[in-house]
Amino acid sequence: MCSQTDRNANTSRKRIIDTVRRIPRGRVATYGSIAEIAGLEGHARQVGYALHDLPANSGVPWHRVINAKGEVSARSHGDSHELQRMLLEAEGIEFDLAGRIDLKKYGWIARPRKRAYR
Repeated sequence: MCSQTDRNANTSRKRIIDTVRRIPRGRVATYGSIAEIAGLEGHARQVGYALHDLPANSGVPWHRVINAKGEVSARSHGDSHELQRMLLEAEGIEFDLAGRIDLKKYGWIARPRKRAYR
């Protein structure tokens, strides 16, 4: 039996994943903006946790989510941050010499959906 907390977490996770799926190729969004669009303002870390838990072949474009500085966030283990940069570059996204992405140029601005999360 699932608790209310488990149901809320699953609902939040689904909203995050649904929002990330909307980011178009060649665009990026920040963890914070995904949280806000998903109705979870102030919970950017939840976005990171949800993306970290994705199965390897989920089809969710997790690599299009970056930090508020326009950087790929370094991971404590593994080399997925290097993979993320390669995937973004393959989509035509450019990094400056400091390893940042110009959010004004490549940032995704979500269009309102018919049914907003709240």
